[in-house]
Amino acid sequence: MDDTPSTVFPPDQYQLLDFGNGRRLERFGPVVLDRPCPAVRKVARAEPELWPEAHARFWRVRADAGNWHFNREVPERWTVAAGTLRFELKFSPAGQVGLFPEQAENWEWIGRQVRAVADDGPQKRGQSPEERGTVPFSAPPSVLNLFAYTGGSTLAAAAAGAQVVHVDAAGNVVDWARRNAELSGLAGRPVRWITEDALKFAKRELRRGNRYDAVILDPPSYGHGRRGEVWRLSKHLARLLEICAELTAGRRRFVLLTCHTPDYGPERLERIMAEAFGDTDPGTIRAGALTLPAPDGREMPSGVFVRWQRHV
Repeated sequence: MDDTPSTVFPPDQYQLLDFGNGRRLERFGPVVLDRPCPAVRKVARAEPELWPEAHARFWRVRADAGNWHFNREVPERWTVAAGTLRFELKFSPAGQVGLFPEQAENWEWIGRQVRAVADDGPQKRGQSPEERGTVPFSAPPSVLNLFAYTGGSTLAAAAAGAQVVHVDAAGNVVDWARRNAELSGLAGRPVRWITEDALKFAKRELRRGNRYDAVILDPPSYGHGRRGEVWRLSKHLARLLEICAELTAGRRRFVLLTCHTPDYGPERLERIMAEAFGDTDPGTIRAGALTLPAPDGREMPSGVFVRWQRHV
């Protein structure tokens, strides 16, 4: 029986109310938001009468910025919970509030993987290298989280017992993630909070000889590092995955890649992952769509996941 604590949002903490016509209507705790969703441009809304209830609407003026329009009084900051995890939310200029709820199922998966590594570690360390067939896993297991944003995956891994290196290029976002750790009662867990360009940091870790049991990545389509480094998923993802394969070679237990970039569907990302990780350690790769369920049973497209999991 799986005793991993749930990190799924209860309906009073998060709910996708409706989607269609290129937008989504969501409730984060007490606040209802109307925001863009290009993936549902050609989908009709199921509950048009709900949309006037939005407390705030976001209108995009360019790819990375837009304007919030407030219809009712809303808090400057507020908190929602998923199991024991707590997230501080606020309105960002890019239309985000600090949370991607479609990641909740990945957080549960991360928790299961971390616990499996922790359970397996003592037995593996008690065997000889010949019996073990690989480098011993660390205790607690070590996880590298790149493009870590406000820390949902970091919190899930830390709560399950991992030591985590949390990397994001934006210092204010790393501070936000640390506040979420404090809210979740995880401030004392072994997490290193790093403000750095993900690709640059991964290269440096490789030169230093540091190694990890697992890697989590949620790269954007386009972005900038702390010192102006340019990230383009189409140009840099394959190389970053190759470095991650080296960082985990011989001890790899799991890898999670999520993506919201148009034209990068499950099949394409699975091929990229297989090229980087397929031959270095025995494992299986599974790719699929991230979705969010609406009350009427429809599912809103919300990105893609690819998971590499070690054969046991």
